[in-house]
Amino acid sequence: MPCCDKDDEVFEGRWFEHPLMCNALIGALIAVIAFGLGYFKIAPHLVMVVLYLVAIVISSYAWAKEGIEELVKKREIGIEFLMFSAMTGAGILGLWDEAAILAVLYGAAEGLEEYTFAKTRASIRKLLDLAPKEARVRKDGQEVMVPAASLQVGDMFLVKPGESLPTDGEIVLGQSSINEAAVTGESVPVEKGPGGKVFAATIVQDGLLEIRTTASFQNNTLSKMVHMIEEAREQKGKAQRFIEEFGEKYSPAVFIVAMLVMIVPPLFFGAAFSEWATRAIVMLVAGAPCALVMSTPVAIAAGIGTAGKNGVLIKGGMHLENLGKLKGIAFDKTGTLTVGKPEVTDVVSMTGNDNQLMRIALSLEQSSTHPLAGAIVSKASDMKVEAAPVKEFRSLTGAGVQGRIEDELYYLGKPKLFEEFGIEPNLQTKKLSEEGKTVVLVGTEQKILGLIAIKDAIRPEAKQVVADLHKLGMKVAMLTGDNSRVARAIAQELQIEDVRAELKPEDKIAAIEELQKQYGSMAMVGDGINDAPALARATVGIAMGTAGTDAAIEAADTALMGDDLTKVIYAIRLGQRAQTISKQNIVFSLALLAGLIPAALFGVITVAIAVIFHEVSELLAVANGLRVTRAIR
Repeated sequence: MPCCDKDDEVFEGRWFEHPLMCNALIGALIAVIAFGLGYFKIAPHLVMVVLYLVAIVISSYAWAKEGIEELVKKREIGIEFLMFSAMTGAGILGLWDEAAILAVLYGAAEGLEEYTFAKTRASIRKLLDLAPKEARVRKDGQEVMVPAASLQVGDMFLVKPGESLPTDGEIVLGQSSINEAAVTGESVPVEKGPGGKVFAATIVQDGLLEIRTTASFQNNTLSKMVHMIEEAREQKGKAQRFIEEFGEKYSPAVFIVAMLVMIVPPLFFGAAFSEWATRAIVMLVAGAPCALVMSTPVAIAAGIGTAGKNGVLIKGGMHLENLGKLKGIAFDKTGTLTVGKPEVTDVVSMTGNDNQLMRIALSLEQSSTHPLAGAIVSKASDMKVEAAPVKEFRSLTGAGVQGRIEDELYYLGKPKLFEEFGIEPNLQTKKLSEEGKTVVLVGTEQKILGLIAIKDAIRPEAKQVVADLHKLGMKVAMLTGDNSRVARAIAQELQIEDVRAELKPEDKIAAIEELQKQYGSMAMVGDGINDAPALARATVGIAMGTAGTDAAIEAADTALMGDDLTKVIYAIRLGQRAQTISKQNIVFSLALLAGLIPAALFGVITVAIAVIFHEVSELLAVANGLRVTRAIR
């Protein structure tokens, strides 16, 4: 019996400790002893045969059982049954040493494959260990530790410097640099304060934080990420499905041909049965498509696993495959190519006193909830400007606001507001507007005191990402609901040639379909609910900022855990590498079969040689597939 049961789902030991490998090594040791006894004629032939038989049973128990069960329960002839038939036939013909070689080498190859997959699974599951199992909470004025699994949405917990978060939450009190590498793959710490979203397993570097729970331990970002990666491993690409379907038809064909090789020549042509039976056995080994079947799963599994550890969630083999086939990519603008938060870029005072201009603007906007008001308040805070009391404040719908400051009635709003007073915007206003900036004027009914230009800042990495996509030979487009002027200005700065603006969600779907007809496979990158339909329609939908966009991630095929656009390039290059490696494995495997099968039929190779070629090719396919995990440059 085997030394241990096959259980790759939980195995985390060293390669030679894996159950299948353990069995193969013990079988190899017994086979070597049997060979030595026979070679030096130390023991009777029967003892040698018994030892070989023990080695065969130990080495082949797990995979032979799997092959027989597949035949009995599913009525299918798989690779394991082919190898079992070859091994049994070799034993019947008295080729005990070759039967043992087959059992040991195939068992060892299976062990290394299972070990590879098990380690990939284990490395992903270990992410869950990054989150502490206990959380610090305040009860009756005391700090106590409670199981992290007991935290519910709305509960408050504390995290001290150097500690990691037990689950997702929102900062209520405190400020700190937070290392989010475990979730986003980004090693540069992020500064966060009250209102900031924080995630399980991220590390607080300085400052005490009081956090409100926004997700239970079972549903936090880290748990979702691990679940998605494991679920993705079960979804297969077209190439993998084709190979599996091919294998389902090919393996029975090999078995039937081998039986004909064994029966027809002796029965109809008077050939020696032992010779053609041996050739049939060699053919069963040589024709088994192990390397072919392993050509894509290893590369796909390794690719999905390594992507997950780098903050990119790919929901299945098909999507990793599609990433490698992309011809173009379309980006949403706001929150994707841009930060999604307006900020003041220019303060121009006609009197030369920028602080006085910002004092009036701050006084009028400090109570407003408009996003542009937030940008002005933030800029005033940076300039250390203080607001003045405001009387007679009134919001002018669609135009701006007004208010009396120190007995003077001031206005802040769009240029058209001042046009109603008979004041024409100056050239600088027009110039800044042409740059894609939103310009608000500050003044009275008689004159303009100055202007403030506001813009949604472009992500620092966006320009390089677009340039890298062009280097990859991809078409780049922008799809946005914003106005054409702003869209064109940002597209020009980023050198995006295809700009489509003022689009509703249904318009984005139509745009994606048109781009796909024009260029082929297209990806869509977006971050919001309005992007979800286009993400679902694209060849590959890529959601930005997984931690905060549930609608987008649900619709997308790939999700970025952070807001780093360079991960898009990483995902595409990973897909291209996985596709290249899979193709290499397929070509190599087919070429090997094309050489080994005729060699087996013509009696050029023995069982031992066929086994060695077969298992070495399988291991080479696995090793080549693991190259997907190498760092992307």
